Amino acid sequence: MKGCAALGFRVIKTAIATLIAIIVANACGIEGALSAGLLAILGVDVTRKRSLLTVSSRFFASVLGLVLAFGLFYMLGFHIWVLVLYILVAFPLLSRAHFKDGIVTSSVVVFRVFGGESLSLHIFLTQIELLLIGLGAAMLVNLVYMPREEKKLSDIRQKIDVLFSDIFSQVALTLHHPQYVWSGKELIDAGALIENGLSTAQRALENQLVSPDESWSVYFYMRKQQLERIESMLGLLAQVYQRMPQTDIAALLFERLSLDVTKEEYTGRTEAMLTEWEQEFKKMELPATREEFEVRSAVLQLCRELAMYLSIAKKDKAPVSPKQKQKQKQKQKQKQQQKQKQQQKQK
Repeated sequence: MKGCAALGFRVIKTAIATLIAIIVANACGIEGALSAGLLAILGVDVTRKRSLLTVSSRFFASVLGLVLAFGLFYMLGFHIWVLVLYILVAFPLLSRAHFKDGIVTSSVVVFRVFGGESLSLHIFLTQIELLLIGLGAAMLVNLVYMPREEKKLSDIRQKIDVLFSDIFSQVALTLHHPQYVWSGKELIDAGALIENGLSTAQRALENQLVSPDESWSVYFYMRKQQLERIESMLGLLAQVYQRMPQTDIAALLFERLSLDVTKEEYTGRTEAMLTEWEQEFKKMELPATREEFEVRSAVLQLCRELAMYLSIAKKDKAPVSPKQKQKQKQKQKQKQQQKQKQQQKQK
């Protein structure tokens, strides 16, 4: 349903851009106003940044194509084989000039000139005017409004946080009961959501032409790195085939992490517990059997992977919305003011 809504919104933008282009072209008395509408259809894009890049690429590609086509038509005439020759020469040339996005647009303009079977400065300028009006209308519509992705990004973040919490709960359960079998479905779902989040964050970033905020991209990239660490943890978890005091202690760490992972800020509680447990681990007696050695070794490596996971979280924790940031700042100011008042009262 969301995909259909996004598609419907783009269709509406395309219709508005087409209408504007045709009306402006007609008002200016330019021949072939419908061509301006067609160019507007080709110019509508999904983000503001991409719109600026593709519109400029299409415009310069069309100008270059027009110059080349005028030269070929002037020397060789208006024949189908000349049009084929234009395609063979122009398309590779435009690709090398990094105007690949403008190949279709330039073809529309050139084919229109070919259909008119006439060459003049007036015709050349008319095509330029149609390009400016059609592509300009598309760019104007793209710049005026783009849907905000903030709510969608927040929803994706919350779903990922819940899935990570479920994953750590399952890890803790497996450490308590090594015979427990877990499907790992949450891991697959989290991976798909992270990729969706990365693409959505990139699209949102391309819509911010002034002071772009990369915090969402940083967050989803952080989760992607952490997911890789979790996959390494699960490989080590498979080597824990016997319950021991060390496995129960490690399970407590992951139970704590299943709660902390849903917090917007880095709490540091799991890290503190891990540091304390590592000190206790060093004081424990050496394993007495091969089985105990293998299990304790796997648990120790598991905790080291956990430490790497936490270091990633400590560096780049999930971003919050601008409104939430303002609220946090206001709370901090209120706390500071309360402290100052208390200090004054004490004096």
